Amino acid sequence: MKVLAVNGSPRKTWNTATLLEKALEGAASQGAETELVHLYDLRYTGCVSCFACKLRGGASYGRCAVQDDLKPLLAEVEGVDALILGSPNYLGMPTGMMKSFLERLIFPYLVYDADASSLFGRKMPTAFIYTMGLTEQWMKQRGHDQPVMLVEFVLKRMFGSAESLLAHDMYQFDDYSKYVATRFDAVAKAKRREEQFPVDCRKSFELGERLARRAVGS
Repeated sequence: MKVLAVNGSPRKTWNTATLLEKALEGAASQGAETELVHLYDLRYTGCVSCFACKLRGGASYGRCAVQDDLKPLLAEVEGVDALILGSPNYLGMPTGMMKSFLERLIFPYLVYDADASSLFGRKMPTAFIYTMGLTEQWMKQRGHDQPVMLVEFVLKRMFGSAESLLAHDMYQFDDYSKYVATRFDAVAKAKRREEQFPVDCRKSFELGERLARRAVGS
C-alpha cells in the first residue's frame, strides 16, 4: 500500500509541508509506504486545452498528453492507494502550481457524457489539507470556503472519496516586525501557533491514518 502526498506550497518546511508530513506519518503507522512530492520542484503548465485526452480512439485518451515534469507524477498517481494534497490559500484559491496540477490530474479522467463520469477506474481515498492566514470566520465571510467545497466535490466525483482539512489563522512569518502586516497581532499569532498548530498536526496524522485504513478496505 502506498500513500502519496503532493505539496502545492513553495515552502518545503513550513505549515503545509509539515501537515502533509504528519498525514504521511499517520499513514505509515498503518503500514503504508509514503512519498511527499513538492510541486515547486517541477517545471510544468496547467491544461493547454489540446483535448488529446478526449480524442476518440486517441493514444492519450483518458491521460494527459503534455510532455513535461508533471507527466511522471500523473502516471504515479494511477498506481497509488491514497492521495493527499496540500496547499496554502492564495487569494481564496489553492496556489497556481496546485491548480495547474489539479487541471492536469482531473480533466483527463472527466468524461464528457451526461453523467460526467470518471475514467479513473477504481475508488481511491483522497484528501486536501488547506492552510491559511485567515480565521475561519473571515474565510466564510469572504467566500473562501466555496473553492474548498468545489475541489472536494470534484475529487470525490473522480476518485470516489474525498475530505478536506482546514488549518486557519496560521503563523506566516518568522518575525512579523520585518513585514508590513499590521492587520495581524504578532503576539496573538504566536500564541495561536503554540496552542493550535499541535492540534492541526494531530488532525493531519489522524487523517493519514483514516485514508490508509480506507485504502486497505477499498
